[in-house]
Amino acid sequence: MSQTASEWAEVIAERLSDEWDGKSDFPEDAELLREVLSKALKVVPDDCMRLVGTGVIEESYFERLN
Repeated sequence: MSQTASEWAEVIAERLSDEWDGKSDFPEDAELLREVLSKALKVVPDDCMRLVGTGVIEESYFERLN
């Protein structure tokens, strides 16, 4: 796992905002949610990394598909 906590924060925020139930009705709010989550996760990198390998984001997220 060579990605930084900052890179993980970005993809976790993207995943959560993309899967938010209100995204289709409020796309601007989904983008705001992504921005806020990304900033918040970058402030607490250890906590961010605790999410990797959970149901939130798989540890293999950055692995290339064969």
